[in-house]
Amino acid sequence: MSDPAPDSPPTISRLGVRRPEWPESVEIFDTTLRDGVQFEGISVTAEDKIRITRLLDELGVAWIEGGYPGANPKDREYFARARRELDLTTSTLVAFGSTRRPLGRVDEDPTLATLVEAGTSTVCIVGKSWDYHVTEALRTTLDEGVAMVGDSVRFLKENGLRVFFDAEHFFDGYKRNPEFALRVLEAAAVNGADALVLCDTNGGSLPHEVGEMVGAVVSHFDSDLTIGIHTQNDTGCAVANSVAAVTAGARQVQGTMNGYGERTGNCDNTVLIPDLTLKMGIATLPEGRLERLTTISHHVAELVNMAPEHQQPYVGSSAFAHKAGLHTSAIARRPDSYEHIDPELVGNSTRFLVSDLSGRATLALKAEEFGLELDGAALGHLVERLKRLEHEGYHFEAADASLELVMLQAAGWEPRFFEVESFRVVTDRRSDATFDTEATVKVHVGEDRIVTVGEGNGPVNSLDAALRLAIGNFHPVVNDIHLTDYKVRVIDTGQGTAAVTRVLIDTSDADETWTTIGVSENIIEASWLALRDGFNYGLLRAHGAGAGSATG
Repeated sequence: MSDPAPDSPPTISRLGVRRPEWPESVEIFDTTLRDGVQFEGISVTAEDKIRITRLLDELGVAWIEGGYPGANPKDREYFARARRELDLTTSTLVAFGSTRRPLGRVDEDPTLATLVEAGTSTVCIVGKSWDYHVTEALRTTLDEGVAMVGDSVRFLKENGLRVFFDAEHFFDGYKRNPEFALRVLEAAAVNGADALVLCDTNGGSLPHEVGEMVGAVVSHFDSDLTIGIHTQNDTGCAVANSVAAVTAGARQVQGTMNGYGERTGNCDNTVLIPDLTLKMGIATLPEGRLERLTTISHHVAELVNMAPEHQQPYVGSSAFAHKAGLHTSAIARRPDSYEHIDPELVGNSTRFLVSDLSGRATLALKAEEFGLELDGAALGHLVERLKRLEHEGYHFEAADASLELVMLQAAGWEPRFFEVESFRVVTDRRSDATFDTEATVKVHVGEDRIVTVGEGNGPVNSLDAALRLAIGNFHPVVNDIHLTDYKVRVIDTGQGTAAVTRVLIDTSDADETWTTIGVSENIIEASWLALRDGFNYGLLRAHGAGAGSATG
């Protein structure tokens, strides 16, 4: 029997098949608006929370925990606006709170009253399930700890609410005193709780422990009662622990977008959701929503003012990025040879990175991505030039715009929007310790020679101002191009102040952001090279609509 033809490989399915003992579907309970905003460096407004809520509804999670309505003015505003403005189509908003106080009355408890008045159909309350916390943190008896849970659930149910109970520190509590931990869950269950959520609050459990304990709880209760899981990432196992809980019978999982959360974060829904759906065949989102995952992940990151993690599984820009020539040449023939799923399933895409490891196949694929046609000789020259530039300190996998300009030049195109004759930067220190920075730029635009002077807050700002003045009358579109980020890295720290410097500049117009790079022993020259490329690429976008339509 002959081998199959090279262009007709056997089809290999990368999608998981659900085992009979696993649940058919799992509810995704998103806690970004409470747990996520506790992440160091995150601060959100009520408007941010409204926008994130709409994104989560667009993604299709079952539950969105909005926070505690009485925590602060911002959260009170959020719940008030949610009642007026939000018309959720797939998700249900949940208000979060806690059980009554020790020895208190449920009908006089301010937290429970706030939950009743929040205007949500569903609430989630947290209670202690670790005996150590009851006796040491609450300073009360174990019987009272159980009563606090039962009374609170019953009160909320009597007020017509769906009630989820978060058993705080459940895994630590179960290890120390399983009898008490189960008593707490039973108090919630017999008083009508709609779900019991087992919380690894300290984040110290491992998957084998979580699986065993969740399995014990699932066996202890009626099969109609939903058991949920809430994991922290202190051991780096938040997603793995949640998966272990699901295989043991949990049917609700709490997590956050991008894994944001206190300390080291929470279970990352952008990893958990595709793990369950694509790898295990367990439904998590409505049909057709999974491909929105990458876009919504990045949008949430933008709203909370956090840079997206490039190495994040599934949704990161590096998740399906390939650098080594061996990998990329194989992917050119068989896309599934080095990718565990089709990136489009989660709204991502394959990227080919160009570096000194790159071969002709990588560059051919990158040229195709840019819409360029390069013959064999041009590709060969391009490979050698890029390797030489990388040896000098260039890093093109972080600067696609500069790479595209280099590849355009290999195809015979030269930037003719303006030609630089010279530039100069002068900084004066005044007696009051302030600085005046002035840049002079001499450029040619067509037959015209222009000399301009720009002032600014430092050399880069001054050069930016001077170049805009020089070419703005000829290319008014530069008024829509703005520098948005500036990064400097010293490449060879052993050389001290004589070291080579790499500068990356992010530039934006109304539709896109691009990155350009400059490298030099002179930091001002490195900055100028990146700035110049940023303007050239922006003008190329405006006049040529990309590399594919660029001419010489």
